[in-house]
Amino acid sequence: MGREPAGPDGGTISFHEEVGGHETFVRLVDAFYDGVAADEVLRPMYPEADLGPAKERLRMFLEQYWGGPTTYSEQRGHPRLRMRHASFKVNPDARDRWLAHMRVAVDSLGLPPAQHGLLWDYLERAAHSLLNTFED
Repeated sequence: MGREPAGPDGGTISFHEEVGGHETFVRLVDAFYDGVAADEVLRPMYPEADLGPAKERLRMFLEQYWGGPTTYSEQRGHPRLRMRHASFKVNPDARDRWLAHMRVAVDSLGLPPAQHGLLWDYLERAAHSLLNTFED
């Protein structure tokens, strides 16, 4: 990412702060789950009738990953993404649908190109890493 931007005290600021903090991640996750809610393949992967808990978990995870509060680890322990997703059939179709909804969500933020690219690169790599089957 190069040189980190300076915060008000002259120290560096996190990516979390740089992109607008908590509210930006709320907007990202809300936009993402708007797509998931209507997706016939992804929606059944969320057993809860209300997507609110899933939204909260994803938001907390992303905020922590990008230098925000450590609430995710405090409440849920180590992320262990592959383990947490192992019970779901994450095939190329599911991955691609996830990425399509996330692309809409990331694009909706209107981030500057450098931040947009950094965020998208991470999300794309994460989605590919969770692929666990090639079966339909």
